Amino acid sequence: MTVNELSKLFRVTAVTIRSDLDTMASEGALIRDRGGAIAYTSTTLTVAFEKRAVQNREQKRHIGRIASTLVNDRETIIMDAGSTVMEMAHSLPSEKPCTIVTTALNVAARVGALEKVNVLIAGGHLSRETISTVGALAERDLENLIVDKLFLSTQAFDAEHGLTDDSFDIARVKASMIRSARRVILLADSSKWGNSAFAKIAPMGEIDVLITDSGLSRDAEKLIRRFGIEIMLADQLASA
Repeated sequence: MTVNELSKLFRVTAVTIRSDLDTMASEGALIRDRGGAIAYTSTTLTVAFEKRAVQNREQKRHIGRIASTLVNDRETIIMDAGSTVMEMAHSLPSEKPCTIVTTALNVAARVGALEKVNVLIAGGHLSRETISTVGALAERDLENLIVDKLFLSTQAFDAEHGLTDDSFDIARVKASMIRSARRVILLADSSKWGNSAFAKIAPMGEIDVLITDSGLSRDAEKLIRRFGIEIMLADQLASA
């Protein structure tokens, strides 16, 4: 529903509705959309994904927009699954000719609508949590490729354990992506730094570029740069 529809329904101002929707979105009760909100339904495959997507959404949008500017004409790229990578998919220009490999069904549907983009989907079985393919087939398909760039997501990352995820299957697919890419670009908002999950993906040294937000502390920036990683603060770049 739109803000105007809700304002008329409840006979309160649009300002009040926007404030209430923002609060409910922060609690994971709905998805905040431009001009309104979208309700969760128990029957959709995307519920788990959408609940993560509303967390730090503004930071993810900035990161996705900056990431989309790093795609050059006729490049071959891998786009990982994840809400931040999905924001990148929304920002890709329609006139950009390139080849995109992905395991994410929602990313594939989005970029597949772009006329000049060639889309390849790695096989495997479906992870309902990430709406992506995982397993031995996905790993094999990815490791048979050599691509210019990988736009990677992660559940958590820190200096000691590197990139990690709660799912062993998802971690293995991400590791296969890294082995196939000449340049690895990590898309991760600052809230993911300093945490670790169950399954290791790769050490920090495998990352070439980190696109994040200015919530990352100066100490964290210094530590990450010691691994030879270039850091791009998307919110600052977007406002420059």
